[in-house]
Amino acid sequence: VNLDEYKGLSGEHDQSYRYFMNHNLFDHVNIDKAKTNVPNGLAEDPEAECRRYNQVIADMGGIDLQLLGIGGNGHIGFNEPCEVFEKGTHVVTLTEETRQSNARFFASIDEVPTHALTMGIQNIMSAKKVLLLASGEGKAKALYDSCFGPVTPHVPASVLQLHSDVVIIADEAALTLIRENTHWEGSVYDN
Repeated sequence: VNLDEYKGLSGEHDQSYRYFMNHNLFDHVNIDKAKTNVPNGLAEDPEAECRRYNQVIADMGGIDLQLLGIGGNGHIGFNEPCEVFEKGTHVVTLTEETRQSNARFFASIDEVPTHALTMGIQNIMSAKKVLLLASGEGKAKALYDSCFGPVTPHVPASVLQLHSDVVIIADEAALTLIRENTHWEGSVYDN
C-alpha cells in the first residue's frame, strides 16, 4: 500500500504517486499491479475513498513495513503540522510550504495540487516497522525535532518516538543538528 496520492491527478499523470510507483518499481519487478494499492486521486467521493483505503489496509492484516520521508516541517505522508494523531487515511489541504517544496516536480506552482489523500498517523503507527528517510540540510531541524523534541502534532514525525520499531536512514547533511547537539558517534545512534 502506498502512503498517499494527490487529489485530482490520475494514475497516468507523470507527477502522481501511482505513476511514480509504476515507473520506478512495479514495472521492474514481478508483481501483479492489481495487488498494489495507491489511493485514487480521482475518486468522486474522496472521503469514501479514504474509508475504502483504510479497509484495504485492514483486510491485508495491516502494514508490515512503512517507508516514509520527512518534510522540512516534520510532516510524514501529507500529515502536516497540527494534524491530529488519531486519524486514519484522510483528505488534507497541503500547506503552502509543501506545495512550494513539490513545485520543482511540476511546470509551475499553479499545477501543484492543493489537496491529497494520505494515510494518517494512526495508519503509520500501526505498521510493524517504520523506515524513515531524511536527506539534505533542509531536513536537519525536522529530523532533530522529531527525534529529540517533544511528541507534538506541531512536528508530526515526532510521534515516531512512540513506535517500537523505527529505523532512520539519513545523510550527513540531515544529521547536522543531531551531531552538533547529542552524543551521537559513528553510524548508529541508540537512544
